[in-house]
Amino acid sequence: MSELPPEPAAAATSEGPPLKILFVDDEPDLAPLIRQKFRRRVRSGELELDFAGDGQEALEKVLADPDIEVIVTDLNMPRMDGLTLLGRLDELDRRHKAVVVTAYGDMENIRTAMNKGAFDFLTKPIDMDDLQITLQQARRAVEREREADRVRRALGTYLSTEVAQAILANPGSLSLDGEMREVSVLMSDLSGFSQISETLPPEAVVRLLNVYLSAMTDVVDAFDGTIDEFIGDAVLAIFGAPIEQPDHADRAVACALAMQAKMDEVNEEMASLGLPRLEMTAAVNSGEVVVGSIGSEKRAKYGVVGSPVNLTARIQSQAAPGEVLISEATRQSVAAGLTLAETREAGLKGFAENVPLHSVRAISGEYAAALDDDEPHYRQLAEPLAFTFVHLDGKRVDSETIPGEIVRVSERGAEALVDGAVPARSDLRLDLTVPGAEPTQVYAKTLTSEPEGGRTRVRLRFTAVPESVGAALNELAPESA
Repeated sequence: MSELPPEPAAAATSEGPPLKILFVDDEPDLAPLIRQKFRRRVRSGELELDFAGDGQEALEKVLADPDIEVIVTDLNMPRMDGLTLLGRLDELDRRHKAVVVTAYGDMENIRTAMNKGAFDFLTKPIDMDDLQITLQQARRAVEREREADRVRRALGTYLSTEVAQAILANPGSLSLDGEMREVSVLMSDLSGFSQISETLPPEAVVRLLNVYLSAMTDVVDAFDGTIDEFIGDAVLAIFGAPIEQPDHADRAVACALAMQAKMDEVNEEMASLGLPRLEMTAAVNSGEVVVGSIGSEKRAKYGVVGSPVNLTARIQSQAAPGEVLISEATRQSVAAGLTLAETREAGLKGFAENVPLHSVRAISGEYAAALDDDEPHYRQLAEPLAFTFVHLDGKRVDSETIPGEIVRVSERGAEALVDGAVPARSDLRLDLTVPGAEPTQVYAKTLTSEPEGGRTRVRLRFTAVPESVGAALNELAPESA
């Protein structure tokens, strides 16, 4: 056997584990030849080499070591030949690149090998320069697949099938290191979930959340959104990342409307399971954020960071049950036509000036969607119903108790006269006793607030009310006002 030329200096070791190569050949002098050729790359940790004398031994080694990624195999061998080995490897449905070495150079064997999944082929006697080039190409192919695996782990179950497939087809389109990206952020939340969860056993709460979050995931997937995370009962979704979407605002707004529409189906399933009716709030905001892999080496996720995310959460806190609120930035980013129920300004934490908010009824265009027209119908009570209430600020309960009286009721709310000023979009906890029901607490958000004769007339949308109390309230006003 001729002397080998000196091995060139090894290239810089690529990140990640070494490339494991299994050489399969019954010629006893092949192993020392290959070891000498690649000794520097083995010492540097770039390569790991193993050898088998025939296809049967090679198959056993592959089964025992799932990290073998490149197999260089002869065709003519005892016990199991190379073509049979290729067929058995294909049955394993495992990641590997097989390079066939044939002494014949005939097209029939080569064609058969390629049909069985061979990555490339070489002819004997092996030209070491050709072998080195082929292995470099195999390495690049393996690293692309490693990157695809990394994408799968990073994204987990947050993406729709269509978006995941697009990324896996081109892993380079996803930057996990972080980049600035113009996106739309959608946040939804169940109204009164804390109060609902307090009245249900833990297993019922889990069942309720699974039904709700599964339905919302289906809707987000339908618009090719990315679920950043579930925060209890809240859903945080991104449009425009990891795949760039020029129409991210249109998709996000349409998705929020579709999520609200989906609540009818959700509540049908809740009723069949004996679980309470649910209502949801939703908001969309658009802006430039940092997107990428966030966390530590041990635990990370693909997500977004930036002030637009915080603003979305603030806007969502202003939404009433069944409502979709969007920011001015989103309104300007939407290309399709919007039907707005109203535009109002709100003072939000962290913002020096009032922020304009738009309540969306419908969007036209490719992603056309609309909310049902469910304008509340108020009915006059024969006698006002006295109650007291306190303001809520997040999880904090205000210490001041304020009196009021309900004068009209609707299916999901009430109109009341209260002492003092109550800003619109305030969160309240009402303490009341309805004839025929036990004293109870009802949670509500003020929709409108207008001064009237030294008091304030407010329209309330209930966010959490016991079913028996709601029924008793409706019985107090059997006729239309």
